[in-house]
Amino acid sequence: MPTPDPTAAPPHRGLPRAEAEARLRAEGPNELGHERPRGLLRLALGVLREPMLLLLLGAGGIYLLLGDREEALTLLSFVVVVIAITVVQERKTERAVTALRDLTSPRALVIRDGERRRIPGREVVRGDLLALAEGDRVPADARLVEAAHLEADESLLTGESAPVAKRAGPLPADPAPGGDASPIVFAGTLVVRGRGLAEVLATGPRSEMGKLGASLASIESGPTPLQREVGRLVRIVAAVGLSLCAALTVLYGLSRGDWLQGLLAGIALAMAVLPEEFPVVLTLFMALGAWRISRSRVLTRRLPAVEALGAATVLCSDKTGTLTENRMRIAALAAAAAHDVGDGPLAPPDEELLELGLLACQREPFDPMEQAFGRLGAARLAAPGRLHPGWEPVREYPLTPGRLAVVHAWRPPGADRLVVAAKGAPEAVAELCRLPAPAAAALRARQEELTARGLRVLAVARAAPAAAAPLPDDPAALAFELAGLVGLEDPVRAGVAEAVAECAGAGVRVVMITGDAPGTARAVAARIGLPADEVLTGRELGDLPPEALGERVARVQVFARVAPAQKLALVQALRARGEVVAMTGDGVNDAPALKAADIGIAMGGRGTDVAREAAALVLTDDDFGSIVAAVRLGRRIFDNLRRAMAYALAVHVPIAGLSLLPVLLGWPLVLFPVHIVFLELVIDPACSIAFEAEPAEPAQMHRPPRRVGAPLFDRRLLVVSLLQGASVLAAALAAFRLGVAHGAPPASARALAFAALIAGNVALILVNRSWREPLTATLARRNPASWLVVGGATAALVATLAVPFLRGLFRFGVASPLDLALAALAGGGSVAWFELVKWRRPAWLGERGAAAAPERAVSAPG
Repeated sequence: MPTPDPTAAPPHRGLPRAEAEARLRAEGPNELGHERPRGLLRLALGVLREPMLLLLLGAGGIYLLLGDREEALTLLSFVVVVIAITVVQERKTERAVTALRDLTSPRALVIRDGERRRIPGREVVRGDLLALAEGDRVPADARLVEAAHLEADESLLTGESAPVAKRAGPLPADPAPGGDASPIVFAGTLVVRGRGLAEVLATGPRSEMGKLGASLASIESGPTPLQREVGRLVRIVAAVGLSLCAALTVLYGLSRGDWLQGLLAGIALAMAVLPEEFPVVLTLFMALGAWRISRSRVLTRRLPAVEALGAATVLCSDKTGTLTENRMRIAALAAAAAHDVGDGPLAPPDEELLELGLLACQREPFDPMEQAFGRLGAARLAAPGRLHPGWEPVREYPLTPGRLAVVHAWRPPGADRLVVAAKGAPEAVAELCRLPAPAAAALRARQEELTARGLRVLAVARAAPAAAAPLPDDPAALAFELAGLVGLEDPVRAGVAEAVAECAGAGVRVVMITGDAPGTARAVAARIGLPADEVLTGRELGDLPPEALGERVARVQVFARVAPAQKLALVQALRARGEVVAMTGDGVNDAPALKAADIGIAMGGRGTDVAREAAALVLTDDDFGSIVAAVRLGRRIFDNLRRAMAYALAVHVPIAGLSLLPVLLGWPLVLFPVHIVFLELVIDPACSIAFEAEPAEPAQMHRPPRRVGAPLFDRRLLVVSLLQGASVLAAALAAFRLGVAHGAPPASARALAFAALIAGNVALILVNRSWREPLTATLARRNPASWLVVGGATAALVATLAVPFLRGLFRFGVASPLDLALAALAGGGSVAWFELVKWRRPAWLGERGAAAAPERAVSAPG
């Protein structure tokens, strides 16, 4: 087994790509059965069970009893239209959820044509060669052909929590789960230690997991806080509406003696009050919001994270690969004095330092730092013959929380000694070398010289025990000698400084967490604009009591030399102070912190399956800028959802009032079921299409985060929505009453009231597109969906008033164009007062419950 040699061909080539594609077509994808998308018939039948449709069908039946076939057929045709609209919305939501399910499915690292490729788990085929490492979820049943200290958690299949050791070997006669030292790893099990290569034996339903009929991945379907709030609101309003419906029916029948017309009036009131749009709008916004966020390269595994994004107050980010490019290169070697690595030959001491660093790496490295050693070694050590392809690996001591260094032991051919190479944090390697105080101080000085340049510094050491003597269980027992320091650089990602500044303007504190030395952390923090006058190290963090830790994390934004397990303490300390924490992570040890955070964000590129399963979001490009884009989108989604819900509530007020008040006042009926269905055809697209597509406001990232758990309908929003609806109701009632007072028949007055109602509806859509910007600025923002809804509503109103056949169906009389224009002007102008509210107090309807900390209070510009 050769030492790390990047120039050598991989020992396994895996399947050819063409063969893998042929097997995928022949045997099907590597996935278990899941619920298939509902067909059109099932969707339509589901819609027919909705209360609104049942009320429509009931009204149509009553019109048939009254002999009014045209009215009955009109209502029944509207049933078809409503079903079509709802089915389109449902299919749109299902497609978004299905796309998310595909995107968030487990990934697999396979070797094909000699190249390592990360592919969706569903594309793994029989015969593929899997590269497994600690933290990976095994995508298919496979036989190990190579294994190094590999252990797997098979509790998903056996119920036994203790991991079992795995060894490479031939296929056993009975490959059952739970066998210790078995060469078989099973789909759905978890690699908890070590690494290996495995040849796939069975995929999908042919695997052991498939035989049990289990499902590996699904999007959580439990109710979110918003869903519970909306559901409670719908139940309350529905109960009130049905009670009013019954009371109105009885009142109409007793007072006018026409029980069928009373029932129609009651049905119209129930249809007017029922807020059936609310749950549909919520589901659609969450699903499409997750889809929109995925376009920013952030996948949503749990829909509640979409709600929480807009409330994040702290973003805890790893440095390597998130704030930086994770494209390491060795910039300096310091066997004695530090030397920059140029294009020329290396000095012999630096060659030896690089050689030992290579010997402390994996044979086929995946870690970016180890890849940097491999690239430089291939370029500079091949000619001197320091790659040693014939050396035999003897033992590996992995990195542990108590020892931030890795150690590899090698046996040279025919030698009576071993070569042991160690690399890791300088302080850990110094302990292995038992450096005296003066030498340790000199090492720290050289380390600080390199970290001041923003380099990540590793120390390298050697030991040479006799080959006959057994290696100790603890490498600290070996006599190590310091070889020198290696400085690696990782460029800051483009746009990170701008993203950090945007977070500061939005009242979101960015916290950088790194395993690097404090000097390196300070240098990187300075490049991206983070204050680093105070840096807290992992050792100091572990020594602080909870009270002191809470005080320090409130002001420190750079943490260095932090072990993955310490992230959990950071999350808990921040949350104890009332912060809403987003935390990034990629390793197995990051999983507890990702679970504990309000928003766990796993790295999709370099992250383990354990981290991805623990997280609510998965970052496909591992870029900090994508996290900030997701926060921006999260705020936009929640803002638009509130506006859609506020509009839906406001528009139901005039509809309900025009159904109820004429009966109570002894007037002729103004609204019939056909009118309410027409209005629903405007309301549904406005809520689910126009408001969902509304662009973000310019000042969206210049205000503090909303308070987590803030209700969708607070008292202020409820009052404003009701006042908006009451204003439109007053305009429509006035148009009806003034029409009658001027001698117009009830049918003509009804046309005037309806024109005012539709114009008021359009005005509600336009003024609620923004609660901060004036209407002129809002209209300048591009939102074709809103204009489509407004234009469609206006054109439909004109048609119902101008076409005699439609005028008869809607029970409208002829009204003069001037009267209709005045009624529409009254309806549209009824909510003009809201523009004055926005002008006088532009932030009055902003996010409630902004973060309480004074340093995060950010005012909207202007």
